[in-house]
Amino acid sequence: MNDRLHHAFLKQVSATDLLQQYQTGATFFSSPRRSLLAYGIKAVLPPCDPNQLAVMAAQYLKNAELEGQPAPVLMGALPFRMDAGSAPAHLFMPQKLISGTGMDSAVAALSPAAKPAGENLSAAPLMQPAPEAYRSNVRSALAQIRNGEFEKTVLSRSLTLDAQIEVPALLHRLAARNLHGYTFAIDLAAERAAAQSERRTLIGASPELLLARYGKELVSHPLAGSIPRSADAAEDRRRADALLRSVKDLHEHALVVDAVAAALRPYCKTLRVPSAPSLLATPTMWHLGTEIRGELADLTTTSLEVALALHPTPAVCGHPTAAARRFIADTEGFDRRYFAGLVGWCDNHGDGEWAVTLRCAEVGAHSATLYAGAGIVAGSEPQLELLETSGKLRTMLAAMNLELMLEDQVEAGQ
Repeated sequence: MNDRLHHAFLKQVSATDLLQQYQTGATFFSSPRRSLLAYGIKAVLPPCDPNQLAVMAAQYLKNAELEGQPAPVLMGALPFRMDAGSAPAHLFMPQKLISGTGMDSAVAALSPAAKPAGENLSAAPLMQPAPEAYRSNVRSALAQIRNGEFEKTVLSRSLTLDAQIEVPALLHRLAARNLHGYTFAIDLAAERAAAQSERRTLIGASPELLLARYGKELVSHPLAGSIPRSADAAEDRRRADALLRSVKDLHEHALVVDAVAAALRPYCKTLRVPSAPSLLATPTMWHLGTEIRGELADLTTTSLEVALALHPTPAVCGHPTAAARRFIADTEGFDRRYFAGLVGWCDNHGDGEWAVTLRCAEVGAHSATLYAGAGIVAGSEPQLELLETSGKLRTMLAAMNLELMLEDQVEAGQ
């Protein structure tokens, strides 16, 4: 760790210690490199033009530094749609911030001791869209692709449960299964105050890094091209090998990597883009991933500025962006809110980590809404794309101890 980062994160404890301290209402974010636990809100970044968000955030951090605040940090989440019609940007400076080391295997010891995260459902879950409607949406997307409207789009489903979810236990379970990813619980306090609504927590375990900046180093690790895992070891290996050879999935992945690299180049002195993707495994999915690394040309450029230049990538929206986004708005049938947005932190030096908000849910006192999506390109099959979203929903359902109870609702044809 360089001197500047050491100064910004002097107090280092383990990620496991921070998880044990977490209580509903705090904010937690962890990566393989570090973890952060925040209490209270010192200041909230006010609403502004999305194009001015990174500039305002940098000025906010600079002002805090000039006022004598040591190593100020902005944390929070930004929505998929950066407009007035969706959830607001939620970035804040915490009253108290504790920094810890990156996630490690010790966190697994927390999981067995945690209470079950989900209680019995009090009503039937609501799936939007229902399985057959989702397959119909995929067929519509394929027709648009054949007509040349776009090359890729991403279609999602949401699942709303009337249930009491114990957020700390859910966070422990997600972290224990996501040691190499990005685990988060963001208290949506500013939105709650504005709407006078119940406390809600954006919680998840994302496998995908949108953008990290460590000094001069920029890193992005886009994922695109996925297949559900199998409990049978031989079948699981067969699926992984097939994904690496899939013409359809390799094409989908290339669209994302090319777009991310093109967006990063203006900010970089050098950029290293691997010629082929690698496999990334989560407990429920195999993904194609490519880690892209660059050297930042201008140290006044913040991690948030570059992350916003990348968002939304074709991994969560499509290509070309404008046409794919219009199709999503016209077809998907619900507001994604923070799903497929970005979550993370940025400090007063511009360093930071921003994950894509995937494998996530918004959890309230008596309900939770889960989200999952799949990329649609030429060669996509409606039934397989539906199964992909089902596999992704299982990350959260398993952590809630609801996977078996809701198996019929998330599977195809139910």
